[in-house]
Amino acid sequence: MNREQVMAKLTEIFRDVFDDDSIVLHDSTSAKDIEDWDSLEHINLIGAVERHFRMRFTMKEVSGMKNVGEMADILCERAGK
Repeated sequence: MNREQVMAKLTEIFRDVFDDDSIVLHDSTSAKDIEDWDSLEHINLIGAVERHFRMRFTMKEVSGMKNVGEMADILCERAGK
């Protein structure tokens, strides 16, 4: 899976978790850019991403992620891309 495919899948996951089909993700997208992205939804989002990609983020990765681009980078790195 390449980075473009990862971003497309993340967009689907974000739209599902936040129930908002208008979400368009960019590398710089962060919690401040999505109205309902609070701490509870962050947990739901991380869980949904982990389930889809069949992997677990470490606590260090979760706490260090500043935006969607960093999340995509981790996913691509784990996939060996």
